[in-house]
Amino acid sequence: MSPDPASPRAAMPAPLTLLLGLVLLGLLGLIELDVLEYTYARLGIGHRAFTGLLLASLLGSMLNVRIATLGTADSSFDRSPPTTLAVNVGGALIPTLLSLYLLDLHGLFGVGAIAVLVVAGVSHALARPVPGKGISMPVLVPPFVAAATALLLAPDAAPALAYAAGSLGTLLGADVANLYRIRELGAPVVSIGGAGTFDGIFLTGILAVLLA
Repeated sequence: MSPDPASPRAAMPAPLTLLLGLVLLGLLGLIELDVLEYTYARLGIGHRAFTGLLLASLLGSMLNVRIATLGTADSSFDRSPPTTLAVNVGGALIPTLLSLYLLDLHGLFGVGAIAVLVVAGVSHALARPVPGKGISMPVLVPPFVAAATALLLAPDAAPALAYAAGSLGTLLGADVANLYRIRELGAPVVSIGGAGTFDGIFLTGILAVLLA
């Protein structure tokens, strides 16, 4: 969950654009080494689908969909401006849809629920709201927890379960479970899976699969 000083559909700030550019360069290097293609192949996703998902996630990270407005500016008890809550396409919607697809494809909804709750619990315990920046959390912890949980619960389908648990668990534990603290971030617009957590969720999905 990250603050967004502009509207949900506004352009990204310069530092985030630079960061995304660096991430893209790194991903291109990984593609040349067949690392990412290998990662998604272990999930049962073909090359074309892999390329489409990669581009959709990167482009979708620039798009936030407004879903609610929290607080009222003319309230007798709260004079602070309302906060708009949005969902990031690349950092929340796409990982969620892919996770649900993988759980259904491999018949993992039962153990998937357990794995997601485990990762969500760890993520929530480690997540800290940072005013002006969003939710802060160690990036490497969720993928390790997701991979270990997946190997324990479903060793034959560990990559798919690790991706789903890592992505959904991080979103639920770090972002959704901290919605009640949204006003602490001090921003007019806050995006679930947005700029502050997109890279973490994206890398968590990839690392969890590789570790599994």
